[in-house]
Amino acid sequence: AWYVPCLASLETLQELCRKENLSCKSIGITNRSLKSYEVEYLCDYKVDEGTEYYLVKWKGWPESSNTWEPQKNLKCPLLLQNFLSDKKEYLSRMREGKALKVRNNVKALKPAVADYIVKKAKQRIALQRWKEELNRKKNHKAMILVENTVDLEGPPLDFYYINEYKTAPGINVINGITTGCECTDCPAEKCCPKEAGFILAYNKRKKLKIQPGLPIYECNSFCRCGPDCPNRIVQKGTPYSLCIFRTNNGRGWGVKTLQKIKTNSFVMEYVGEVITSEEAERRGQLYDNQGNTYLFDLDYDSDEFTVDAARYGNVSHFVNHSCDPNLQVFNVFIDNLDLRLPRIALFSTRTIKAGEELTFDYQMKGSIDLTADSADGLSPSKKRIRTVCKCGAVCCRGYLN
Repeated sequence: AWYVPCLASLETLQELCRKENLSCKSIGITNRSLKSYEVEYLCDYKVDEGTEYYLVKWKGWPESSNTWEPQKNLKCPLLLQNFLSDKKEYLSRMREGKALKVRNNVKALKPAVADYIVKKAKQRIALQRWKEELNRKKNHKAMILVENTVDLEGPPLDFYYINEYKTAPGINVINGITTGCECTDCPAEKCCPKEAGFILAYNKRKKLKIQPGLPIYECNSFCRCGPDCPNRIVQKGTPYSLCIFRTNNGRGWGVKTLQKIKTNSFVMEYVGEVITSEEAERRGQLYDNQGNTYLFDLDYDSDEFTVDAARYGNVSHFVNHSCDPNLQVFNVFIDNLDLRLPRIALFSTRTIKAGEELTFDYQMKGSIDLTADSADGLSPSKKRIRTVCKCGAVCCRGYLN
């Protein structure tokens, strides 16, 4: 099903819930806020006859219900701290020394400063709700954080989090798995990889040991082995807490790890909507005009299908390109052995420090000797508008496609 964003404003929805006595946690209306007043954020500031006042936005109430409250009545130290921090940040960026001006013997905050503080507060709330939504929808234990200290950009409006491939209408995927291995000790016996004619992809420390370009065959739902089997890595999801953050050099959102990642470790899976290559060609023209790249050709055995992560995807949707990446692409087969539809897994190529941005090469096809001259990578067409690369690597090729 295709989703349509709600056109009603948050304020309209909150007022509707209040009139109908309905609670909705996702828009800040709880049973508690229906019957009481709780500060959601602070909008403005003034000093009148020596008393400090803050304009309060009450949680679950429309902005028309905002009231001026003396500071002594406010029991929200974190929101006060956010207010002062946002004010300082704005003044620093605008290189303005003073935030207040005298008007009718009242010291009032300059409108531009107050406007920025309100926008920042709304952004903070929106990003918090988005973070909560992402963590509700994910199917792995590690946390997903969201951070924007760069601009006022909020959550993407037309992006929906999924954990596995979503096939487009008209595409029928036949599983084909009916049996699994009978192993009691998968690495030592004739396990799933050997049945497929390949070696086990992982060593005893559950780290990747095969070369780029070779497929990974993991144990599936029909296998006798349990969840602790060393040949079940990708299917468990990312084991690392990650942060979607706003980059400061015009690359939009990016992803950084919050934990140290060792070499040859599974980091995340690339998922999205599975479409035909013909449809990918049509969408690719649109994405190139927008300067976006979300198409990943499933060309392990053929070029029949493409993964489009523009609207549907997971954290990998926000991973940026680099000509000198720290992630490598591998094709994985688990509960579907259709060679046209491998799962795409990203493994670390080196040790990645906590706080470091995660990147992969958008022209990568699972081969370490791939060059720009021989690759069409994420884009099935070789004759498109070229997107300038901003990765900053010493070996940067200059373009994403």
